[in-house]
Amino acid sequence: MKRISVDIGGTFTDCFFAWDEHYIESKALTTHHNLALGFNSALDNACEAAGLTREDVLKEVDSVRYATTLGTNALIEAKGPRVAAIVTHGFEDTIHISRSKGYGAGLDPQKQGDMADAARPAPLVPRDMVRSVKERVDSVGEVLVAVQADDVRKQVRELVDNGAEAIVVALTNATENPAHEQQILEMILEDYPAHELGSIPVLLSSDVSGRKGEYVRANSTIIDAFLHETMFHALNQLSANLRESGYEKPMLVIHNSGGMAQSNSTDALQTIHSGPIAGVGGAQHLSESTGIGDVVSMDMGGTSFDIGLVPEGGVQHYDFQPTIGRWLVSVPMIHLNTLGSGGGSIASYDRIHKSVVVGPESAGSDPGPACYDRGGLRPTVTDADLVLGYLDPDNYANGFIKLSPKRSTFAIEEALCDELDLEPVDAAKVIKRTVDEQMAIGIEMELRSRGGTVEDYTMVAYGGNGPLHACGIASRAGISRILFPPFASVFSALGASNLNPLHIHERSAYIVLYEPIGRSLFDEYERFNGYVEELERRGREDLVRQGYDGDKVKHRLEMDMRYGNQLVTTAVSFDINRIENVGDVLGVIRKFSEIYGDRYGEGTQAPEAGVRVQTVRVASYIEGEVVNFDDLEYGGQRSTPEPVERRLVHFVGHDDPVDTPIYDASALSADYVVHGPAVITTDNTTYLVEHGWRIEPTPQGAVWLLSESTLSSSPADFASASQGSGSSQSSADSDTSSALVE
Repeated sequence: MKRISVDIGGTFTDCFFAWDEHYIESKALTTHHNLALGFNSALDNACEAAGLTREDVLKEVDSVRYATTLGTNALIEAKGPRVAAIVTHGFEDTIHISRSKGYGAGLDPQKQGDMADAARPAPLVPRDMVRSVKERVDSVGEVLVAVQADDVRKQVRELVDNGAEAIVVALTNATENPAHEQQILEMILEDYPAHELGSIPVLLSSDVSGRKGEYVRANSTIIDAFLHETMFHALNQLSANLRESGYEKPMLVIHNSGGMAQSNSTDALQTIHSGPIAGVGGAQHLSESTGIGDVVSMDMGGTSFDIGLVPEGGVQHYDFQPTIGRWLVSVPMIHLNTLGSGGGSIASYDRIHKSVVVGPESAGSDPGPACYDRGGLRPTVTDADLVLGYLDPDNYANGFIKLSPKRSTFAIEEALCDELDLEPVDAAKVIKRTVDEQMAIGIEMELRSRGGTVEDYTMVAYGGNGPLHACGIASRAGISRILFPPFASVFSALGASNLNPLHIHERSAYIVLYEPIGRSLFDEYERFNGYVEELERRGREDLVRQGYDGDKVKHRLEMDMRYGNQLVTTAVSFDINRIENVGDVLGVIRKFSEIYGDRYGEGTQAPEAGVRVQTVRVASYIEGEVVNFDDLEYGGQRSTPEPVERRLVHFVGHDDPVDTPIYDASALSADYVVHGPAVITTDNTTYLVEHGWRIEPTPQGAVWLLSESTLSSSPADFASASQGSGSSQSSADSDTSSALVE
């Protein structure tokens, strides 16, 4: 396997380079004005470590994969084209009313409760750029009012005359029958051919989302159109850079659905949060291959802190209607909770609450934290870490960035010391305690909202700042075991390396598998299988169009299910792709019961309310080579290594500085154990081992961080206990499901 995977973050561009059996990690600062420059720098660093040139590497690699936050940043900055929308007559205000949720969507709970000061975000489609056409399709796809060509042409002409730079067509019930949207597209292209319309994209809502819901479907298409130009030019820029260096294959782009595709088969909307989601995919593969059980992934980079959940068995949590920016959308997206808490997050004083606030504003890579000495004047989390003695000023980011402790001290003094009446070191402790608490609260809320308990989960921590803050976060969240995976500082890029070419297609489908009043089971097998066959066909066509062999395409059936009229829906993945008989129906219900019981507790299942399917989803994919993780067991004896130096380090909860041993990367050998307090500095990250914790490296390159007070067993014992518990749980769920249905 020869592969390059890149995660372009807000501060750093991470590169994972696989060359046969050799794996190399590297980092470079993200160059926002031209992402290709940061990519070249990160790749050159990796090639230098491998003794190769960029040109030689790009001629031989089998794929180059990008995950980028460019679309996310463009949406936050609200910089995009003038988007127009064509809707069904009578639905002109649907987009702007926003189901009355527009006031709070995308805000934190505190701001959502402040209704007096609530305001909708500035619309991506101004009201004067919305036009309606006289047509109507009912809820089952029957045409009630046909499209009128003269009416459509009149509305389109007005939008073009008003300066439309992208056109969205979002008609009522188009998911059940997209014929009218397709007719309007044909009329637009007939009246305005490419040489006349130019590069104005025309997007159909039925192509972007297969689920019902006019507002969220229109939102999804509008955001796709809004980001289209930005992503088109940026990806072309990256692709051109690759061609100039001798890479002739299509560039692959990571999707937020947990897969990837060629750039010409990628919607802009699919790139939102693609980098962090690649990390969740890596955590899933790690959990499946090593048997460590339930995992909460923690990706702390320079700009954000991303939380993902991977329950045992690799069943991923999807957001059914995720919020992107301030807008609800309807796309199959792996669930991710993002907090504005990274190494570059700016710390400030809130005079109203008389407290320190960290984030969400970030110093990014330009100018970066004050300690970068590139013009940044405001204190960040990285500045606090430097003042507390955790970071080596001369060996940060493999020595490519020299840090200035004086700049950090000055920035903290100017912004916080007078307000807090504290010395810089004590103010830095407040910053670290605040950011650790914010992230711990985020993890606890995420687990509780998804039916998990903290004690059952292993934290998989990665990102450049993950090993530095993992102890503080875990201690406050009540987590007792942390795993730093191999190549932790670029783990999201590694996760991108393991993703498969994948396309997900879905459709809303009202299916009652078990009707409790009549005690009847679903028997319309032909209708259900027809839905699945159509979704499989679309997925196969997507992959064949990109040059993949249609015979190698595999399909995975998933359904969003619920009990009765519950608002909670659960995504369930199945081993079968067709329902042929009563046994298959009972098997589907049984699997739903197992997943539901695992997530919300055995006994919470309620089949007496009925079992319903909301959405049918098919993931079509091609399996490929992956970077495999070995088991994490080590049965040998451990000793304590000799430190390379000692220095005074300040810890939260300790008034005086602590004479702390400092280790280099050699301390991460499997025959060592390092007890806290300690600091281990490697080329790409820093491990902070606080009081009451110990580090146990593994032969595979992973590192366990374990709480001394609660752990006496080896990490392998936790995996075995977790697997055993999961097996008995599944059996109990199976029996319960059968009894209740019968």
